[in-house]
Amino acid sequence: MPTTRKGYTDADMTAVSDNPEWTEADFKNAKPFAEAFPELAHKLRGRPKAESPKRQVTLRLDADVLEHFRAGGPGWQSRINADLRKVAGLK
Repeated sequence: MPTTRKGYTDADMTAVSDNPEWTEADFKNAKPFAEAFPELAHKLRGRPKAESPKRQVTLRLDADVLEHFRAGGPGWQSRINADLRKVAGLK
C-alpha cells in the first residue's frame, strides 16, 4: 500500500480531502469564473476604475530636473505631476 505522509495512504488522504482530485466529468462541466459568477467577476479584476484616469505620455526633461525629482525617492512621478498642476493653476 503506497503511503503519502505520516503513514496515511493516498486513499486516506482522498477520503478526508476538502479538495479532491478532479475527474474527467468535473473538467467537462467546469465553467470560467466570469461565466459562473458574472456579478463578481467585474468587481474582482484589477484595481477600481478611476473617475479621471491618468494618461501615459512621453516627456523629455532636462537631466538636472529629472535628477532633482528622483533624488526625493519613490513617488517622484507624482511629485512632478503635482508641481505641474500648481504651475498650470489646477487643483
